[in-house]
Amino acid sequence: MKITYRHRMFAGILGIFLLFSSGVILIEGKQEESLRRAALESRLDGYAGVVHAAILRHPQGFDDAEKAGEELRHILPSEVRISIIDSAGRVLADNEVNDISLLDNHRHRPEIKDATEKSHGSTLRRSGSTGHKYLYYARRFEDGNFIRVALPYNTNMQEQLRAGNLFIYFTGVLFIVVLLMINYIAGRFSQSIRRLKEFASAIKQGRPLPSQLPFPKDELGDIGNELIDIFKQSEQGRQAIIAERGKLNRHIRFSGEGLCIFSPDMKAIYSNTSFIQYINLISDQPMLGAEDALNTPAFRPIADFISSSSRENNHADFRIRKNAKTFSVQAVVFHDESFEIIIKDITKVEQTRLLKQEMTSNIAHELRTPVTSLRGYLETLTSQALDADKQKQFLDRAFLQSIRLSNLIEDTGLISKIEDAPSQFPLELLYPSQIISEVRDDLSDKLHANNILFVSSVESTLTLNGSYTLLYSVFRNLIDNSISYGGHDIEININNYSLDENYLYFSYYDTGFGVDERHLSRLFERFYRISEGRTRDTGGSGLGLSIVKNAILFHKGDIQVKNRLGGGLEFLFTLKRNLRR
Repeated sequence: MKITYRHRMFAGILGIFLLFSSGVILIEGKQEESLRRAALESRLDGYAGVVHAAILRHPQGFDDAEKAGEELRHILPSEVRISIIDSAGRVLADNEVNDISLLDNHRHRPEIKDATEKSHGSTLRRSGSTGHKYLYYARRFEDGNFIRVALPYNTNMQEQLRAGNLFIYFTGVLFIVVLLMINYIAGRFSQSIRRLKEFASAIKQGRPLPSQLPFPKDELGDIGNELIDIFKQSEQGRQAIIAERGKLNRHIRFSGEGLCIFSPDMKAIYSNTSFIQYINLISDQPMLGAEDALNTPAFRPIADFISSSSRENNHADFRIRKNAKTFSVQAVVFHDESFEIIIKDITKVEQTRLLKQEMTSNIAHELRTPVTSLRGYLETLTSQALDADKQKQFLDRAFLQSIRLSNLIEDTGLISKIEDAPSQFPLELLYPSQIISEVRDDLSDKLHANNILFVSSVESTLTLNGSYTLLYSVFRNLIDNSISYGGHDIEININNYSLDENYLYFSYYDTGFGVDERHLSRLFERFYRISEGRTRDTGGSGLGLSIVKNAILFHKGDIQVKNRLGGGLEFLFTLKRNLRR
């Protein structure tokens, strides 16, 4: 039998109220019992005071406590047990024990311990002397002695301590009232939920919805009416999505990109004609279905990525070169493991054209400033009659701009040659330490002028097979960079900190200013400047570090840059030892 929400709600609230009522009754009972026991202890405290007063009135006092206790039998109720205990815990008198010499020391009795600490104490326990259960109450007086009175824990005392039943009867009546209220509230909730269920069933079965369902006028009824409005809006949105999907399908069908969407089990859900065309250009065998592409050797890395359970990203880019064409393939895996593959035709000619276009634009931008300056100086010299000092100043400036133009043209030609005609750089057996010495000699005037200490720890016996021109450019540009931007009174240090069978590992650093962290990742970009006037002020081309990187890539190595802890930049790079064509 299916349990309705009304029944579950009724049972849940009923259970909570039962637990609450039980807890209240239990706490109230304990509290009332505690109050009754406190009243009883207050009476016992009065008995203890009476006993102490009687002992003090006795001529012998505590010295004849037993006799004094006997006299109290006629004053206190007969069931009261009286024990007189001195400050050391010795029992001086006990009206329930005939031979007190048989009693052990009472210092460690719970009520005596409490009275020692707080001047009074009580406990409900069984007597070790008589074997009967008592409610003990002990009181310590100013003279240090204890008066302990006790009442037997019998039926009469149990009745005195037991809580009354009036509160239980009251709670029972309240429980019945709450039960009726819960039933009423659960019925109201159930009515609203029944209407919501009818609304959901109508949507599921595709039945038309009335303009207003008879929801109750409560919060759930308001939610139901809001759901109707939301459903109508979503239906309008769904129709709009269907229309947009049709437009998108037409766009994809006639787009130049090849697109195919696959299900998690690698079945093609949708593909356009460009996708089929591209996979046939890539594959050596004719393909009729999009699924066949994933089984070809060219698409194996893509299939491995899609099926991998340890991939770090949900998308990846691949390059496929086939039949004199280069294709960019992008794979995107969705959360449900379905995926899409997009193929673009990007041939090497197009890549080269874009690269040349970018480089041409950069070169034109770099040439504009020195050419404009040079033209301005020359026009001034030819159009105005200047004194000798002014003419020399203008000629010097024109000469510096011509040097900058020459450097720019030379560096641009070197980069183009590395990328487009690497075979023009002959390979030979080289000694890096010798190349470094030559660079240092060529730049000795600049090093001396800037008071720069140059230290090279590269082993003289170290050799590699490479291009002299490019390796010279590597060390020349690194040192030029330090001289131009590192500042005065610095140190330049070059060492080969490691080597193995295939590579030499170099460290180059200076102790200059360094650069901000945000610039490090872009230092090797062509014409990138940390500040706009930096390269122009120093006469550089803005290509020095780009040449360094390309020359190292030519030698099948890699280069990284970081700021040193003590200041300055450090370049870590590798060079392949046995470079071959």
